[in-house]
Amino acid sequence: MTRFKLLFFYVLFPMLLLAQSSIALQVLGSGGPEMGDKRASSAYIIWIDGKSKILIDFGGGASLRFEEVGAKIEDLDVILLTHLHIDHTADLPALMKASFFTRASGSLHLYGPKGNTFMPHTESFVERLFEKDDGAWEYLGDHLDGEADLQLKAHNIQETHKTKVIYTQGEIKISAISVHHGPIPAIAYRVDIGSKSITFSGDMNGDFHTLETLAYKSDILVAHNAVPKGTKGVASKLHITPNIIGQIARKTAPKLLILSHRMHRTLGKEKETTREIKKYYQGKIRFANDKSFYKVP
Repeated sequence: MTRFKLLFFYVLFPMLLLAQSSIALQVLGSGGPEMGDKRASSAYIIWIDGKSKILIDFGGGASLRFEEVGAKIEDLDVILLTHLHIDHTADLPALMKASFFTRASGSLHLYGPKGNTFMPHTESFVERLFEKDDGAWEYLGDHLDGEADLQLKAHNIQETHKTKVIYTQGEIKISAISVHHGPIPAIAYRVDIGSKSITFSGDMNGDFHTLETLAYKSDILVAHNAVPKGTKGVASKLHITPNIIGQIARKTAPKLLILSHRMHRTLGKEKETTREIKKYYQGKIRFANDKSFYKVP
């Protein structure tokens, strides 16, 4: 075999395959904790070559959307929880129970923030849900103790204001950084797959100014649009206003900005929100709905 052929088969061809990986983001739940908005709560899937590989949050109603879009539990490698509020975690027990009726096996890694006086550690949260003898759904404890085919492996992420790589597998690299969500420990994530990248703000108000570092030059930035222009008081301590979203987008320069976690107080204000963001950021903006699908540009 010539030197060129060796170079092609062992170096260039694998690189070509990597470059051709199909990466897409699908919004499972675009809403918040309210009822009456006809939206599932926060949840997202990253598709890699047609397989549902990475799950970000899994709030109420997300399990139905998971089924509707054709995602498969046995394809999941990792779950990322931005924080432990109910509208980001409520359907986890449904996911684990449903896994019994699939061929899912091996380790399913789950990451989330370390706790404080307001919230438990992510590892403790999972134990409280499923641990035998003490868990709320203790009959699912086999998923923690090695007896079930699918084992849920929970990991705490320490508070960090510097980007930290928490997971690598093949072409996938996942990084995390702490964000400010009032007194609730919260994490933003960046998922790099080869040369493509998607960043998730989760719920935050921008006070830590950490998302700007994590999300820099992302192909897609998913920001939560839970409050409208001019929000004050408690809500402004928990969520980013359109003005701050625009400032963050200007600094991070994503190719596509997706606004999700939409609530009654922001629904119907899309033009106003867009105007505020456009004061700072001139790139593409999309407002997410349940099952919205975006190929990574």
